[in-house]
Amino acid sequence: MTLLVITFLGILALVALISIARLHPFLAFLAVSLGVGLALGIKPLAIMDAIQKGIGSTLGSITAIIALGAMLGKLVAQSGAAQRIAQKIMELVGTQHARWAFLVTGFIVGLPLFYSVGFLLLVPLVITVSYRYKLPALYIGLPMLASLSVTQGYLPPHPAPLAILKQFNADMGLTLFYGIIVSIPAILISGALFGSTIKRYTTLPNPAFIAPDLQEDQMPSATVSFLTVLLPILLIGLSAFCSSLLPAGSLSQQTLLFLGEPVVSMFISVVVATFTLGIWRGKTMPEVTSLFADAIKDVAMLFLIFGGAGALKQVLTDGGVNQAVADLMRNSTLHPYVLAWGMAALIRVAVGSSTVSGITTAGFVAPMLTATGVEPNLMVLSIGAGSMMFSHVNDTGFWLFREYFQLSMADTIKTWSVMETLVSVTGLAGVMALSWFIN
Repeated sequence: MTLLVITFLGILALVALISIARLHPFLAFLAVSLGVGLALGIKPLAIMDAIQKGIGSTLGSITAIIALGAMLGKLVAQSGAAQRIAQKIMELVGTQHARWAFLVTGFIVGLPLFYSVGFLLLVPLVITVSYRYKLPALYIGLPMLASLSVTQGYLPPHPAPLAILKQFNADMGLTLFYGIIVSIPAILISGALFGSTIKRYTTLPNPAFIAPDLQEDQMPSATVSFLTVLLPILLIGLSAFCSSLLPAGSLSQQTLLFLGEPVVSMFISVVVATFTLGIWRGKTMPEVTSLFADAIKDVAMLFLIFGGAGALKQVLTDGGVNQAVADLMRNSTLHPYVLAWGMAALIRVAVGSSTVSGITTAGFVAPMLTATGVEPNLMVLSIGAGSMMFSHVNDTGFWLFREYFQLSMADTIKTWSVMETLVSVTGLAGVMALSWFIN
């Protein structure tokens, strides 16, 4: 219990340093990581090792994706492709249905793509539509982000659900089928219903992703615009759904798996966009390179913030916080699905990583499957739902959302954190309801 109290006080200190003292988030993360590490009894040199490991592991997994995503997003915006796509979306659905169009798009894109890739591809489109058609960016964007969050948390082949599924020897197809059933009400409640209540948030999003208005003949065609933006989705989707049909270890399977790696697919997409939206549209290579340099400047501060969040996550993990939560919960008399969800939720809030939360919980829940006879496919979903609970200052997704939509800390919690909580709670409700029908 002491470990959880220290964690809670550390998070409060972090919020106070950023919101009240106005300290830069990266410095606040370092200060709190040091303080919490000492309070947890970690040796000073071990704290520094944890901080370096946390920064390295966090940035190592997302830096290239974010950088490439920012480059692609910048070129899509400045070339007029985003404006063209926005026009076509509005022609098809009208401004009154824009939020529903993005909600469905988020779900389709989120099935094969990692969250950060989907975010970096779609949010610039939301921002473009918001500015072009005078719509509140959060109002049309939150339903889409709810879809992305649900697919990341619930559904394989995303990392945490896939790792849990393998540990439980669950069926991939059945888990995906059940997951889609549970996802629909979760998205409708956390995205469409809750999203309809935030129209009052009219803060202008990040202007870095807004391109000047272009004339019709200055923009690329709709076909080129859509194919360029959708290329990483197509590559990752092709890899995810076709590689399993090929002989294991074959050259064709390995090639598909390689192309489906997020960094590789994003790199190929940036190279293709360099020509389709740059060179072939009359830009010189130095002009395209200059746009890429500007894109990196736009997201450079995010790298420091993500690194800080990773440092705190690692200090908490090394200090035994996730183990303390698991020990606290495992002797509970709650229903197995509720117990697994609660354990994952507490670890998520304490540590900030949905992947760490899901995999840690799975290790403690695995013996329960045989003893209780519960459905392993639904257990994957209950842990996945719990791992999405209340994203806040120790989660990189919180800062990505805040930076792009330019919200205050308080408003980010009122919108993003509440949405993630609804994703988690409605996911558990869906699992419990589905279990009643199955059993």
